[in-house]
Amino acid sequence: MSDLDQLIKARGNTAELGAHAIAACFDATGTHAAFALGDGTLRLQNVPSSTSIGWTSIAAHNGAVLSLAPHPVAPGFITGGDDGRFLSIGVDGNVTEIARFGSKWVEHVASYAGKTPLLAAAVGKNLHLFNGKGEPLRTLPHPSTVTGIAFDAKGKRIAASHYNGASLWFTASTSATPRKLEWKGSHTGVAIHPQGEALVTSMQENALHGWTLPEGKHMRMAGYPAKTESFGFTHSGRWLATGGAESTVLWPFFGGGPMGKAPLELGPGDGIVKRVACHPEHDVIAAGFDTGLVLILDINKEQVLPVCGPGRGAITALTWNPSGSHLALGTESGFAATVDFTRG
Repeated sequence: MSDLDQLIKARGNTAELGAHAIAACFDATGTHAAFALGDGTLRLQNVPSSTSIGWTSIAAHNGAVLSLAPHPVAPGFITGGDDGRFLSIGVDGNVTEIARFGSKWVEHVASYAGKTPLLAAAVGKNLHLFNGKGEPLRTLPHPSTVTGIAFDAKGKRIAASHYNGASLWFTASTSATPRKLEWKGSHTGVAIHPQGEALVTSMQENALHGWTLPEGKHMRMAGYPAKTESFGFTHSGRWLATGGAESTVLWPFFGGGPMGKAPLELGPGDGIVKRVACHPEHDVIAAGFDTGLVLILDINKEQVLPVCGPGRGAITALTWNPSGSHLALGTESGFAATVDFTRG
């Protein structure tokens, strides 16, 4: 274990937060990492700080923080909670309520930081769109509970997963009818290809399903020993990185793949991959296991670098900052860290 912990000991800023780390992300500048916790607080870590003094606690929700994303305009974050509140939280600790949805949980939030900034919050069967100032724009209804949301790379479309498929909406349109991508079963999360060439959902069964865009041809990715709780496309769009197995399963989205192509498997550990995070600039993946092990995987070189060893609880939060210089990780037991890859 000591050998596997060398990197986090040498480059990590760690803390015991005392509550389940549900999600993590960096703000748009990459200078602050946020950890959404099951006790309703948001814990911030000032990345330039090399000591525990850089950690602060912000009382956010009356109940668990269920979802977290960077704010596209202000220095800070947006959160959703099981208290029905959709919040904007500044790095200075200022908390502003964007919307309140009564007793309904705000289970998913997302943001787009381009020319026309957007915020989104999924509440029950509805997806609510807001502009960068937090002003409501549209409410997009779905046939069943929304289980995942994602903006495309240009902010022109937003996808929502739900029972029996996914819906794809144009964010600037006033149409009440989305592009419907249908496949029977319970879909639990969604990702859009960086170049908009495909949409993929995870499923309640141990599989993923996808559609080519704009054609809508089906893609089936199965054979997992466990549910895929985390997945995403690499920066280049060449690979779809997925958890749910004893190694990180990478499906090729080039050369006619993924159909008819065998996936690449990297970084076998001593458990199941719970979280994956794709580097923002390179074909590099961070993989977090249910044992607490975290690995960095270089796809092109097929090399593996341990970040920290097992024993701190399952990895439940994992993310890179916008430049890829820092990695944040959190566990179900409340262990959290940011790891600096810029140090010599």
